[in-house]
Amino acid sequence: MTQAWQAFALTTVALFFKMFLTAGVQGLVRVRSRTFVNPEDAACFGRTPQAAADHPVAERAQRALRNDLENVPIFLFLALAYVQLGCWETGALLYFPVFVLARALHTIAFVRPTQPLRNRAYLVGVLVSMILSGHIVATIVGG
Repeated sequence: MTQAWQAFALTTVALFFKMFLTAGVQGLVRVRSRTFVNPEDAACFGRTPQAAADHPVAERAQRALRNDLENVPIFLFLALAYVQLGCWETGALLYFPVFVLARALHTIAFVRPTQPLRNRAYLVGVLVSMILSGHIVATIVGG
């Protein structure tokens, strides 16, 4: 297994745990605040009346997860193509951790409202995806 494949595997695991922790924050906030918008959750976990709205931190975590679902899968497909095509191996060791760090900072800045960090972290992630795309096209066109 090459270092690029190892980097891909570790990146996939890191992004999984990042998203899992974000969902964990959401659940923890709901349990601690006893705020549940689903009646079955209110009855089961909080034994409280159904809330009219989600806790603001839980809602922000939900929006961070939605943003992840718009960005992480396409990155992983690009990263898979990057490694499968044998693009610059050192690039995988550089670009993949930068993407993970950018997405982690984006989530933190989303849950704890922080601008311009959230926007900059998002843009770094997009830039990494664009760079991977460029390497992929160059590898295919260049043979």
